[in-house]
Amino acid sequence: MTIEGPLPNRLSQPFEEAAEIQTVLGPTNTGKTHYAIDRMLTHRSGVIGLPLRLLAREVYGRIAERAGAASVALITGEERINPGDPRYWVCTVEAMPRGLRPDFLGVDEIQLAADLQRGHIFTDRLLNYRGRLETLFLGAATIEPVIRTLAPKAALSTRPRLSSRVHQGERKLTRLPRRSAIVAFSAQDVYEIAELIRRRHGGAAVVLGALSPRTRNAQVDLYQNGDVDYIVATDAIGMGLNLDIEHVAFASDQKFDGREYRRLTFAEFAQIAGRAGRNRRDGSFGSTGRCPPFEPDLIEALETHHFAPAARALWRNSELDFSSIEALLLTLRRFPERAGLMRSDSGDDIRALEILSADPTVRRAAKTPADIGRLWDACQIPDYRNVSGGAHAELVKSVFEFIVRKGNISEDWFWRHLSSADRTEGDLDALSSRIDQVRSCAYMANREDWLVDPGHWQVIARQVEDRLSDALHERLAQRFVDRRTSFLLRRYRENAMLSAEVTAAGDLTVEGQIAGRLQGFRFTPDSEASPEAAKVASQAIAEAIAREGDLRAARLAEAVDSSLVLANDGA
Repeated sequence: MTIEGPLPNRLSQPFEEAAEIQTVLGPTNTGKTHYAIDRMLTHRSGVIGLPLRLLAREVYGRIAERAGAASVALITGEERINPGDPRYWVCTVEAMPRGLRPDFLGVDEIQLAADLQRGHIFTDRLLNYRGRLETLFLGAATIEPVIRTLAPKAALSTRPRLSSRVHQGERKLTRLPRRSAIVAFSAQDVYEIAELIRRRHGGAAVVLGALSPRTRNAQVDLYQNGDVDYIVATDAIGMGLNLDIEHVAFASDQKFDGREYRRLTFAEFAQIAGRAGRNRRDGSFGSTGRCPPFEPDLIEALETHHFAPAARALWRNSELDFSSIEALLLTLRRFPERAGLMRSDSGDDIRALEILSADPTVRRAAKTPADIGRLWDACQIPDYRNVSGGAHAELVKSVFEFIVRKGNISEDWFWRHLSSADRTEGDLDALSSRIDQVRSCAYMANREDWLVDPGHWQVIARQVEDRLSDALHERLAQRFVDRRTSFLLRRYRENAMLSAEVTAAGDLTVEGQIAGRLQGFRFTPDSEASPEAAKVASQAIAEAIAREGDLRAARLAEAVDSSLVLANDGA
């Protein structure tokens, strides 16, 4: 089963409503995604849509391990792995191919149909995507009323959480238990908290939504391997990160949702707090930092998994008119006629189209319905860089002018755009910004009709992203991980007897890590050692000082008088 050329915009034939439609709802840690994988692998072919590139990458690996890499394709906006004739397709929801008719089709986190930013994508999949033999929608119970309205023939079932989560109140950042995740909602807050954790506990892993899978996995490995005991993250941790987290601490309860700063909904709190505990191991949650204490109603909802249901799903018209730019905008602004739906008027693509609709150069180039279709395709480039609407529209305009006039993007232009980001010097923000730029290039390269040799440029873009990702991971580890402290803590947890010795130069080392200096009979601890490291190494340090002190005292007692010199001050 292969796709040649651009993916079609509509199903090649109507789906059969007689095919089984299942909806499995429940909180986090109910095994829903695992169930979906099992169901897909019982069929000869399948497509599964997931909400994040990171999660798609993880599920792709799990399916490839069971079915063989030659049977599985991975399709996201920025990445394409197609072995040639795959049986199974793992995709981000936005990248799900509509031209396929798989036996099985699944969509995870279907409650995002109620999300203001991306909801219309999930609603479209709920209304228009079906497997030939089985369709499976997975998500939180809050979406149940919407499912009953929009897919009344779907069989609904619920799954209980495998473990409980218990409120543990408010704690100071420096007194959070080991194996904690601390959640904030801006990169600046994440960095500040990670720096504090490094000074107090030796280090923290950092996870932001904009991280590439390679950087994210390297950071997660620091935590999973026990190099650090804390992970500081944005709400990106709420989906797809299956970690050994015992406690989730909210350092803030406010986030920017693309329009305004607002408090998290109870269901959003639950999605994040649900990362605490895994399988049948219980977890806990609470507040820390600047987050106010949780009110009783929120605590009860999080502990009992009862939340207000979603009232509607976001919808955008998919029957578009390309006869003119005005006609396209008009059909995009159409209101739904069906109950349970609310029009979505947000999105990088609509904003870019609205800006470019006033550009005389674009209007002259968009003469035919095919040209306007190409303009709308170019508007689909996501604003990974989070720049102003005008700056993003300029990128879209450049791509549109290439594909409408030449049929494809100039390789010279593309290479200049990509190579300008291929530099590994700079701070965290500079590296993150370059990765965002490369993601835009990767998106263009993954359009099979935009470049003369898209496969070549996919490889180049991936190589640049990998180099930047490795550099970003290295910078994050340098800044937020005290290797000495994390090493000592790890040895301590392994119940190892820490070995300490004094070198000929007077340096006192513990497990090869400098802990201070012994000058004569006076020990001066290393000023850069964290309190946690000093505490763990204190016994080994005391024993080493005692041993060396006995040796030095014996040498002093046996020394001849001529080897001793008194200074004027008696020293």
